[in-house]
Amino acid sequence: MLDKLNPLNAQARGPESEDLAKAPVAAADPVYAKKATQAAVDFESFFIQNMLHQMRESAKTLAPEDSPLKDPVNSDMLDMADKMLAGHMAGQRAFGVADAILKQLLPQGLNKAG
Repeated sequence: MLDKLNPLNAQARGPESEDLAKAPVAAADPVYAKKATQAAVDFESFFIQNMLHQMRESAKTLAPEDSPLKDPVNSDMLDMADKMLAGHMAGQRAFGVADAILKQLLPQGLNKAG
């Protein structure tokens, strides 16, 4: 049922879904493209930040008791550094997560990743 509502689905193409096929044209709006790009980059930043956090937690678990990784004083600064690093890496689209999202959301003309 929901597949018939998706304008990008090949099965949805038919005489009754002619108007739905024109829906991606609305995505050509530059304001939409800018918001979609910002959201995709923000999601990539969130993804990278969580990955770095999990890596630090794993290293902390494996570290010996006298390791600086287990010092709670350092954890706030490391979290802040991870957030800044994740934002910088996402801005460069280092992992390609934002590009993959934008390939789904934007038409080829506005998609800088395509």
